[in-house]
Amino acid sequence: MRKIIVTEFITLDGVIEAPGGNETPHPHGGWQFKYNSPETGKYKIDELASVDALLLGKTTYEVFAAFWPTQTDPGFGEPINRLPKYVVSRSLQKVEWNNSHILRDVAKDVAALKESDGGDILVYGSATLVKALLHHDLVDELRLMLFPVSVGGGLRIFDDNRELKKFALKHSRAFDNGVLMLEYQPIG
Repeated sequence: MRKIIVTEFITLDGVIEAPGGNETPHPHGGWQFKYNSPETGKYKIDELASVDALLLGKTTYEVFAAFWPTQTDPGFGEPINRLPKYVVSRSLQKVEWNNSHILRDVAKDVAALKESDGGDILVYGSATLVKALLHHDLVDELRLMLFPVSVGGGLRIFDDNRELKKFALKHSRAFDNGVLMLEYQPIG
């Protein structure tokens, strides 16, 4: 069975919105840029190289599809363009980015994708999708790159829905720039 790995840039106050700056009109978009380092960059390149597919929500897919098709660098551009991309959406009618496929139902279609042949599947961003994956117990690993910044609000992957989820720490690492890499596995 394939593993679904959720990877997120996250602030101290739990926000995952607009780490790159232009994904949404968040007033503090781009909050992760001043923490760029060769160490964190290598981690993200190695992470992408370790998977065989991407799973994205509609909004993240649209942001990525507007940028990545013209990128050719060997670390991110080439793999992201080559890998199969599965976008979960009930409203998208077609996807044009190379090797992209639409899935309609999180519980049914993503569960079937996990059961299919292939390697691990990486989820970037995609807050609404991640919430649904967590709710349906479809996440096998949660990787949080925690940035030492608070942005005062925005999209989170854990809402105030009173749903209890437990995680075991698999690995942690502190980078020289103050960023923490926290890798968790769900319990139960």
